[in-house]
Amino acid sequence: MCNTQTTNEVERKYSSRFQFFEKKLKPRNQYRCDLKRRLSKCLDIQPTHKDGIRLKKRYTKIQDSLFLFLENASVPPTNNSSEQAIRMSTIFRKVTNGFRSDWGKDLFANVRSVVNTGKRQGLSAFQSISKALSPLVSFFTPSS
Repeated sequence: MCNTQTTNEVERKYSSRFQFFEKKLKPRNQYRCDLKRRLSKCLDIQPTHKDGIRLKKRYTKIQDSLFLFLENASVPPTNNSSEQAIRMSTIFRKVTNGFRSDWGKDLFANVRSVVNTGKRQGLSAFQSISKALSPLVSFFTPSS
């Protein structure tokens, strides 16, 4: 015997799910609007110190994307991935007491950057370096 549901039962089932998500989204939208209002109030303040003026100028430029993580779940609210990317370099620097030459420091930073970028694209260290050194293949795919 089939398990059939009447139209009213289906509507009630999905209506309750919609109301659940609506309850979840409504506070998030209110929170986002409240944050934007509070940021706007902060940006209305006229700083007198040069650092305050520079900070106001920076946040005025990026205010539209400052709370993007509240609108797009794929955008992380923190920079933890960036912090983790430089962790290996920091540990290496601490263990070896730094670099003896500027070219060694620059080489290590460049190789680390290529390997970390490749890792984010699912490549091994060897594949990343090979792709970066290849004149025929672009390491970075253009965004459309």
